[in-house]
Order: sequence, then structure tokens, then C-alpha cells
Amino acid sequence: MAVQLLTPEGMMQPVPYHHVAIGSGTRQVHVTGQISRDAAAKPIATGDLAGQVAQALRNTAIGLCSAGASFADVVRLTFYVTRWGPEQIGDFMAGIERVADELEIPRPLPPASLIGVEFLFEPDVLVEVEATAVLD
Repeated sequence: MAVQLLTPEGMMQPVPYHHVAIGSGTRQVHVTGQISRDAAAKPIATGDLAGQVAQALRNTAIGLCSAGASFADVVRLTFYVTRWGPEQIGDFMAGIERVADELEIPRPLPPASLIGVEFLFEPDVLVEVEATAVLD
């Protein structure tokens, strides 16, 4: 396997993600800007953060799969969430849990950042996901 995930002693714990990912492969896969839309660009889960997180991760999985990768190969996830507030963490994590088994997302997650933004490119988009993976 090209990716090793770890959380060294002395780093903040517990967190829902690992702090460090070591990629030993030679091919990189970058999946950019996945949102809660189906293949026909139809919005999914409008107004529902958990539902949008789940769909954006499903779309991310499709992108990874197209390159021969999976979430097991991911070294970094970045989530952009509109009008973020700490009170939203329950809904955000519920979206991940909704698809974690289905998409075989490691738990704890690979290193991840959640960045609050004022808005994304369309008003109904609540979350956008980017992933970086490493393959042998």
C-alpha cells in the first residue's frame, strides 16, 4: 500500500482524522472541487449539510476510482463549508458517517482540513471536497 496514516504521540487527540500521511507511491491523483450534484448537474440534498457531505464524498470516490484509486490511497482531504460554525460539526460528521462504510473511507480519516468560507460558486452549495491520493 502506498499510504500510511498515523497520529504521532504528542499531537492533539482524539480527532476524527490522522495528522500525518506518508505516501510512498509515484503517481499522484488530485480530485478537485466535488459538490453535491449528480452526473446531470442536478443538486442533491439542497439545504442539508449532512446529505451534501455524503454526496460530495460519493462524487470524490468516482473521481478516485477513475484513476484506479480509492479512499485507502488518500493522503489529504480538504473540505470547504459555507458559513461554517462549530455547531455544524454534528451534521458534517453525520454526512461522513453516512457513506464511510459504503465508500470504505478509513476511520480516522486521512489528514483533513475543514475551511469555512462565506460562499461557494452557487448559492445552494454548502460543501466542496478536494482529495489527493498517492498510488504505486
